[in-house]
Amino acid sequence: MKKQGMAINKRYKKIGLVAGIVLLAGGGLAFNDDLFQISKNLDVFASVYKEVNINYVDDINSAKLVKTGVDAMLDGLDPYTEFVPESEIEDYKLHYVSTQYGGIGSSIFARNGKVYVSDVFSGFPAQKADIHPGDQILKINDIDLTGKNNDQVSLLLKGSKGAPIKLLLKRDNTPQSFEKNLIRDEIKQPNVSYFGMVDGNMGYIKLDKFLENSAAEVTNALVTLKKSNPNGIILDLRSNGGGILQEAVKIVNLFVQKDVEVVSQKGKIKDKNFTYSTVNTPLEPNLPLVVLVNSHSASASEIVAGSLQDLDRAIIIGQRSYGKGLVQQTFNLPYNSLVKITIAKYYVPSGRCIQALDYTHRKDDGSVVKVADSLIHEFKTKNGRSVFDGSGIYPDIFIKQEKFANVTQALVGKLLIFDYATVYRDAHAKIAEPKEFSLSDADYSDFVKYLADKNYSYTTTAEKVLSSLKTEATKEKQFNDIQSEYDILKSKLLTSKKNDLQQHRAEIKQVLENEIASRYYFERGRYETNFKYDKELAQAVKTMQDKAQLASILKGEGNYKVIGKPVLAMTGKKTSDKDSDDDQ
Repeated sequence: MKKQGMAINKRYKKIGLVAGIVLLAGGGLAFNDDLFQISKNLDVFASVYKEVNINYVDDINSAKLVKTGVDAMLDGLDPYTEFVPESEIEDYKLHYVSTQYGGIGSSIFARNGKVYVSDVFSGFPAQKADIHPGDQILKINDIDLTGKNNDQVSLLLKGSKGAPIKLLLKRDNTPQSFEKNLIRDEIKQPNVSYFGMVDGNMGYIKLDKFLENSAAEVTNALVTLKKSNPNGIILDLRSNGGGILQEAVKIVNLFVQKDVEVVSQKGKIKDKNFTYSTVNTPLEPNLPLVVLVNSHSASASEIVAGSLQDLDRAIIIGQRSYGKGLVQQTFNLPYNSLVKITIAKYYVPSGRCIQALDYTHRKDDGSVVKVADSLIHEFKTKNGRSVFDGSGIYPDIFIKQEKFANVTQALVGKLLIFDYATVYRDAHAKIAEPKEFSLSDADYSDFVKYLADKNYSYTTTAEKVLSSLKTEATKEKQFNDIQSEYDILKSKLLTSKKNDLQQHRAEIKQVLENEIASRYYFERGRYETNFKYDKELAQAVKTMQDKAQLASILKGEGNYKVIGKPVLAMTGKKTSDKDSDDDQ
């Protein structure tokens, strides 16, 4: 079988990863049907490309035309198989390999043709130069930024470590613009954005991504936390979209004994089939462990959560994970480009694949559906608990994710939370430590006054329903009969809407406090200020403090014998009444 896999590899290398592939057709080789179809279709593609370039009425950007064609071809497979041209290689590496680059350590955004600093990273040139979020960047090295977009400005900010850069900035509370001369540094955004101790003497680690050195960063965090003798560890993988598979395996190994299978990958080509097991003595094999996940936890996050669940090593808390059970590999192409291809599916220790969307069997219109109920199977964890494939990782303890109200979303989307935090920072030289920081009633009243002349229009759910009622009643020629009642209801809704800032005060205050705290304490401020509002974190602490419940879950007793049930293919809803609150 190995020889067969090597032969397949060689022929695909011969026909798929080199330039000038259409020349093979005239070489007198004995193609089988598969190879003939590949050669034929490439010949057709090349011919169309040539004729369009020669005969099209207007000038054509050849590189753009080819990329559009390749993107369209790959679009029919899955979202993860993609072509990366030379011009996008650096961005690709930042996203998928390492977040290391030369720059000043800030993020930016464009608004109304102007460019503003949205965040500065602690310990890097922008922060050391006392640049603040909310500062407008007027010029970079004397280049006017008016009308430039984020990508254009980011390119100007980046450069080699040690290279000088001059910024002309404007701050709201200063009448004159001011210059800052900085020296670019090597900027590396960590995979672990925060770790520390939380209530109940629990260690907490927030892992944002699984890029290079993520396992080493988690190891460092764990070693540091162990000095405080924690009663348990909380690994937060919420909104972690994944990264490098091998890093996930190393992180699992921190909590699981040596020589234990973590994940296997299986694909069409046998040489791509691998089993990954732990190879080291674990750093912490016995300390109680909780993993937090949500609907944006994907790929490598699901390998960690799924394997620790299958091995009955950790309690999973939160919402159902995304359901990405596909493995990609990159292949170098000519002219410094590459293609990332889905080569396999991965399987966690119980044998289940957590891929939730079936890209192979699409609807007639090309849309993708969830894996059908008939294709979902039951698997067993190490202790005999029932888990299921085809639907992501379902948590042992489900916490319904609450959505922010429309008014809160409007305040965030219109950048009014951001803008007020800028005003607050200018007016207050310091605030309490993040874990103690809280806005007073007077502070919130000041925020409401600040909004008095600001535009943050939004439509409530009730208003949408009422508008829909009017539309349908008008179609049925019944609106005249109900117009008086409609007008009364609309008026009452408007009156109620005016009270939204007080009705949803708690969540608005939460978002506002987090943003303000970040202006003084950076990323640490956001996390520590939000701890008191974090329901999943509170549940994690509560669960680990209750040793009886902890043991009951891992043994699969009572309601914990079956973790998650098959989902309806179209809705994603749980099939049992018990789990009908899952609205993913």
